[in-house]
Amino acid sequence: MPERTIEFGKFGARGIKGHEAVARQLDNLAGYIATPITARRGLLARLHYLTRTDHARAAARAAGLTVTDRTLRAWLDGRRSPSRKNLDRIERAYRRVRRENIARYLTARLNREGRGTRVEIHPLNQSQVDRPRQREVGLRYMNVRRWDRIVAAWAAGTDRELDEAWVEQVIDLGSQWGQYEYVTNVGFAA
Repeated sequence: MPERTIEFGKFGARGIKGHEAVARQLDNLAGYIATPITARRGLLARLHYLTRTDHARAAARAAGLTVTDRTLRAWLDGRRSPSRKNLDRIERAYRRVRRENIARYLTARLNREGRGTRVEIHPLNQSQVDRPRQREVGLRYMNVRRWDRIVAAWAAGTDRELDEAWVEQVIDLGSQWGQYEYVTNVGFAA
C-alpha cells in the first residue's frame, strides 16, 4: 500500500487533491445560480431560495444567515442593500442549503441502483518535472458504486471526511492508487 504524498510539488508536479476535484465536479452538478450575488438579480434569486418556505428559512439560519425578518424584507424590497460581509454570509448559506437539498438526489443518481457511475481520473501535470523524475501515470477509469459517504461529506462541507471517503474509493485502483492522490481533474456525470 503506497504512502500518502508528503511533499507534493517538490520537483515541479502540479495538480490538486482528488477529493477537491470531486467536490468541484459535484458543485458543477449542483446547478448553483449563475448570476453573481453582486448583481441585484443574483441576490434576489438567492434570497428567494433561502426564504420561500419555513424549512428553507430554518436551514438558512442554521447555515449562518442570522438577520431579522425585517432586514430580509428590506433587502427583498430593495430599500436596503446587504453589506459585503452579509453578501458572503448569504452566498455561504445558499451554497450550504443547496448542497443539503440536492444531496439525496445526487446520491441516487450517482449510485444508479447499485450500478454506479464511471469516473475519469486525469493524472497530475508533470510537464515541469525533469525527465528522469517523471512517472508513467496515465488516464484511469473506474466505476464508483457507493457515493453515499462522498456526497454526504460534500454536503456537510467537511474536507477531511471527503478526502477519506474518496481515498476509500480510489484504493480500488490497486497498488497504484497513491499515484492518483493528486490529479488535474476528476470527471463524471449524473
